Amino acid sequence: MNRPPDPGAGGVDRPLDPASGRVDRPLDPGTTDGFRRGRQLDVLIPTRNRPAELAVTLAGLAAQEGVAGFGVVVSDQSDGDPAYAHPAAATMVRALRHRGHPVLLTRRLPRRGLAEHRAYLLAASAARYVLCLDDDVWLEPGTLRRLVTAIGELGCGFVGNAVHGLSYVDDVRPQTHRHYEEWAGRPVPERVRPGTPQWQRASIHSAANLLHVTEGLRLPAGAWRAYKVSWVGGCVLYDRAALVDSGGFDFWRRVQPNHQGEDVAAQLAVLERHGGAGVLPSGAYHLESPTTVTDRDVEAWEVVLAESPERV
Repeated sequence: MNRPPDPGAGGVDRPLDPASGRVDRPLDPGTTDGFRRGRQLDVLIPTRNRPAELAVTLAGLAAQEGVAGFGVVVSDQSDGDPAYAHPAAATMVRALRHRGHPVLLTRRLPRRGLAEHRAYLLAASAARYVLCLDDDVWLEPGTLRRLVTAIGELGCGFVGNAVHGLSYVDDVRPQTHRHYEEWAGRPVPERVRPGTPQWQRASIHSAANLLHVTEGLRLPAGAWRAYKVSWVGGCVLYDRAALVDSGGFDFWRRVQPNHQGEDVAAQLAVLERHGGAGVLPSGAYHLESPTTVTDRDVEAWEVVLAESPERV
């Protein structure tokens, strides 16, 4: 005789498989051939040893509205079981699929560095736009719609939402606000290099600086602004063709695996060829978890610039 549903913690009934006694069921990873389609948008998420953070990141995506049918690729490099196998993350995968979003789950081992991992994710997509989203970023509802709207209207190579660190919300740093400069029209290509005033723009992306800048603008509901950047970390939406034209992350072969700054290298190249912008308000919030990539002695952008000083 079948057992009744198993009351979980708090007395909430949970569906139970009577044959196995398990609450969860195997998660279909999907296939690259089945996933790779010419959609408007795919979200690319590299992850390692972060099941809780990945679940939060996927939950943010599952709550997005206004961008129908976007796809999600998760590539895992965990030391043990993949992070997406955790019940919380697996439930968010199923929620995304239930809401009409294709999800591809992959493993990329052995690890060859952050740039190679991003190159692998990019190759799994054929979408017009690709959002490179870190596995420790929660997106508030409406974020994807605003980013897609912005890149469509601006016509540049990328737009980004810098991540807020809410533990710094009471730490106001007005000296950084002077680096905020809006684009008056469509962003134009820029050559941004260390040691230039343009390089200092990144300082408004630390702590909660951008949140404070945004609050000072007092934008009406639904309004957004594009501003000049050197680079944006954590949440960057690329025109896929512009990213590929600029070399993507193929420079991974020229840097040793223990690097960081691969996103900076890619964005400097796209900025120089196609232009880019930050968008505020930002709906991206950093989970402020410790990094899982501790062996990162090399800045990829430094290596790339040193090898090709005239071009990224």
